[in-house]
Amino acid sequence: MTPTSTDIETRQPTRDAAALASEPAAPEPTPLAGDLLICLTPLPPEHLEATLKNLAGEFPEQAAGNGNGGGNIMVAISDAATSDPVPDSPLRLLHYTSSSTALFLTAGDYVNAFKMAQEHNARACILLGPESQSLSPGFVRRVAAALLGPSEAGAGPEADLVLPHYRLGPNNGLVNSAILYPVTRALYRLCPRFPQAIDVGLSLRMAERLATAAQAFTTAGQNDAILWPVAEAAAANWPVAEIDAGPRGLPQPASNDLNALLSEIAGSFFADIEARASVWQRVRFYQPGSASAETPNSAGTLPDVTPMLEAFRVAYVNLQEVWALVLPPQTLLGLKHLSLMAPAAFRMNDELWTRIVYDFILAYRLRTINRGHLLGALTPLYLAWVASHILLAGAGAAPEQHIEDLAATFERDKAYLVSRWRWPDRFNP
Repeated sequence: MTPTSTDIETRQPTRDAAALASEPAAPEPTPLAGDLLICLTPLPPEHLEATLKNLAGEFPEQAAGNGNGGGNIMVAISDAATSDPVPDSPLRLLHYTSSSTALFLTAGDYVNAFKMAQEHNARACILLGPESQSLSPGFVRRVAAALLGPSEAGAGPEADLVLPHYRLGPNNGLVNSAILYPVTRALYRLCPRFPQAIDVGLSLRMAERLATAAQAFTTAGQNDAILWPVAEAAAANWPVAEIDAGPRGLPQPASNDLNALLSEIAGSFFADIEARASVWQRVRFYQPGSASAETPNSAGTLPDVTPMLEAFRVAYVNLQEVWALVLPPQTLLGLKHLSLMAPAAFRMNDELWTRIVYDFILAYRLRTINRGHLLGALTPLYLAWVASHILLAGAGAAPEQHIEDLAATFERDKAYLVSRWRWPDRFNP
């Protein structure tokens, strides 16, 4: 089945420099103490020009040439973007080599960022992913303030890792909503709504830690490997902050192969969970995230779930033997009930989806079946969850509240994962 664009990340309308300039002016910016490096992933020339213009507007003291009593703002751009003349900018431009076209920040991006930050004595760095020209005014400045400005306690910067809280529609970012966010929140007791964001702020020591983790991938030629910054911060017990980013344009995958994309993301995520079992099994202090208002919803924005439901029902017939190796009888019974539901009444409850995800994490660790086959068997179950979520939104439920309720269920059921991780006898909680 060919997935709809809503299955992974759906593009939000991008906003050019003229649109951004028409918005109300931001308050007088807080001075920044120290040099800041902003790294841009490879961008088309028109997106690079708009991003540089927006960044100059966020740091007016640099445009005026006075530094506002603080540090310099350096912007690193990929040589892949220099086939056309680079636009003039009052910010200091650096160049680096990268040809990455990945949807996420990658191992290579983190290595490059730390090397340049170290070389140019930056105290912190911000990495901006594809479609960065669509970021809301003031967002980058607020991230910089969290990294370089004093905390409320006055003892130092607010955080070592700063992540955005995007405001997306009810059918956007659903891999994050279904798996990445609730599992991260349950395991690490950290609540950034987008733990695998495509924009991220790093203190110098956080940049070094991520670059060290990335080195193993880049040495093996896997420059586009995915890293998990929240897990690194949790392992180091360093503070994480979340900044409201407003709406944002999201990059689109080059291929509509949902199975391959979900397998890549979930496989990397599950492998990282396996490697950090000693971290997430410890009791941790709870660090709440920031609240976000619901994005206005209308029935016209919601996609047709019929192909998703059909994919699930076909899989229910064809994947019984595979699912039976991964899922306990009670979950299989729940899937049977789902397969018999009328489309309009189709609902996957939070408890069922939580157990499905936890059991797939366990099966990945135990190599119950070939990992590629395992992740492929997750795709139709994910589509069933997506269909249920969209139908809930269409029936008037608040999508963001549904995600928060789901994350709370993952938290409550963490003991199931921990117990089966430690005593992995088949289906013995």
